[in-house]
Parts: sequence; C-alpha cells; structure tokens
Amino acid sequence: MRRSVHVIITGRVQGVGFRAFVVGEAQALRLDGWVRNRRDGTVEAVFAGAEQEIQHILMELNAGPPAAAVTDVRTAPYEGPMPEGFSALPTA
Repeated sequence: MRRSVHVIITGRVQGVGFRAFVVGEAQALRLDGWVRNRRDGTVEAVFAGAEQEIQHILMELNAGPPAAAVTDVRTAPYEGPMPEGFSALPTA
C-alpha cells in the first residue's frame, strides 16, 4: 500500500548537508517527493512510497547526517501533488 507524508524536521538541520542526505536516502529507497529548507530554520519534506520505506526514511530523519542535531520530526498525511522521483527544492 502506498502512503504519502508531509514532514517537518527541527533542530540543527540547515548548513549540515541535511537536504543532500535526505535526497540520497529517499532515492535509495525509491521514494517519490521532495525536500527543502524553510526560512524558519526547519527542513520540510514530502515522501510517497510503500509503508516499510516510509517508516525507514522517518527513522533516518531522526538520526540525520553526522553534523545534524535533530530535535523533532513531525509528520502529517499528505494529499497534494506528488512528483515522480525525489529532488531538493529551493528554500521556501
């Protein structure tokens, strides 16, 4: 079954390679979606894929790349448009 989630990640998540980390993990899991920095210092992402892969990426987000310090990962269902593949978007 395919699931789509919207995620907001807080903590030290900008300037530490977080978006590149997310792109690599999501592409390895063959997830669709996108990731971007937000002006408020958080990182926002949307993922779509099989439940097992979604759970895996959420665990990876809690760890983040070595220089990150994740304090929270909030998720909500997502029903908006979904691109094919996974990419980084410009800051919003």
